[in-house]
Amino acid sequence: MIVQRVETAEDYWAKIWCVKRVLAMMVKKGELIVETRLLVISGHHRVFMRVLSRKSIEFSALSMQQRSLTLSLDKVGEVHDPGQTLVVLGHKTKTSVIPIYGKCSPFKPPKPESWVDTFINMASKDPARLKYSSSLVAQKTTAVPIASGQQVLSIGNYVVKVKLGTPGQVMFMVLDTSNNVAWVPCSGCTGCSATTFLPSASSSYGSLDCSLPQCNQVHGLSCPATGAAACFFNQSYGGDSSFSANLAKDSLTLTNDVIPNFAFGCINSISGNSIPPQGLLGMGRGPMSLLSQSGSLYKSVFSYCLPSFKSNYFSGSLKLGPAGQPKNIRTTPLLKSPQRPSFYYVNLTGVSVGRVPVPIPPECLAFNPNTGAGTIIDSGTVVTRFVQPLYEAIRNEFVKHVKGPFSTIGLFDTCFEAKAEVELPSLTLHFEGLSMKLPMENTFLHTSAGSHACLAIAPAPNNVNAAMNVIANLQQQNHRILFDVANSRLGIAREACN
Repeated sequence: MIVQRVETAEDYWAKIWCVKRVLAMMVKKGELIVETRLLVISGHHRVFMRVLSRKSIEFSALSMQQRSLTLSLDKVGEVHDPGQTLVVLGHKTKTSVIPIYGKCSPFKPPKPESWVDTFINMASKDPARLKYSSSLVAQKTTAVPIASGQQVLSIGNYVVKVKLGTPGQVMFMVLDTSNNVAWVPCSGCTGCSATTFLPSASSSYGSLDCSLPQCNQVHGLSCPATGAAACFFNQSYGGDSSFSANLAKDSLTLTNDVIPNFAFGCINSISGNSIPPQGLLGMGRGPMSLLSQSGSLYKSVFSYCLPSFKSNYFSGSLKLGPAGQPKNIRTTPLLKSPQRPSFYYVNLTGVSVGRVPVPIPPECLAFNPNTGAGTIIDSGTVVTRFVQPLYEAIRNEFVKHVKGPFSTIGLFDTCFEAKAEVELPSLTLHFEGLSMKLPMENTFLHTSAGSHACLAIAPAPNNVNAAMNVIANLQQQNHRILFDVANSRLGIAREACN
């Protein structure tokens, strides 16, 4: 059963359309076979579906006065909660991934502004995230591990729906491949959003103390030299925010899969405005990530497809486990740096503008496990960043193919009149074993008036202390990105996940 809260007539119709589109996607995929027709009577809207298979479904959109939408679906065969477009076969788990400000998201977008301005605002903390990423080093084992304070800088543009506790409490958590520790705001939290996790309402909740090995894995740790005190830690986030939390454990539910004793930070206070309102789900390679804590359940394999930032009514997906992953996807080796063991490194071998290979100094691409230099795939950074010499080489080749004049808008210094788009060259990223030709929508951004377009990549900030390139989520949109950690490979394939 799904109940979606609506506040305005516009939002009301948006929610109706959102649910109908999810069902339409299920019909297209063969998960449901139904016919539909819409009847409107005195402000009440009811969709009737004639079932053409043995899977039964009922959908009703209640009146605006009742301010809710209700959807129910009988659990038959492979069909589960349609609001998440879920299919479970063995250890294959698929759940929705939605833009944080999409129509199906519970989070309200900021005030209206031009798309380029919105995008620049979304990417404004990318430099801080990159600085933090460049400073990460492996933790060292000590008798009483104390991690120095770190800038956990991450921009959450995509969220996944999970349930935490027993019975499950629904939380929309930011998906982040470069972080390990999960955390959520808990009841009584100072400065947190209205939606918090209630430990007292969960029969499986428990706190973790400093004597347990999980406590050694968090940064900003505060533990006494002796004794079994609660595992308490502090972290910074987003450049202007920080939080304090106790390490706890509870059951985490992803669709029908339950991960017992999942360790996470239970936030009790925050400062600043950058903390994701319902927490973060770390998908990195560290011992506290979802992949590590799920043990053999998902066999260290997951993939996602991120929809466009502008996608209002459609959802991407997160697939967990080897079952159901693409079979014929092209892959490149996953590399690992002992300096930054959580990151997903790949071997970027070159970049082409149109059909022209860009001349690139080898040191701009080289992977160095000792320094952490190289190229990573990251779901939390918004704009792809290249080290300065590589960015300048790409830009210099690009301007040869496009008529100027060029201007700067925010962080983008290669903007031009949109009428020149007919001449735009493609951008292709070459990895060991595969090439990723970026679609135009993953390469250029337009102003709200449509008069100008910008090349949507940027140089790495000067304060990053390692030559690290980051392939960000804008360039990953509408691709299936496969993380097969067990076999040390990463796959990329086009997929229309809008």
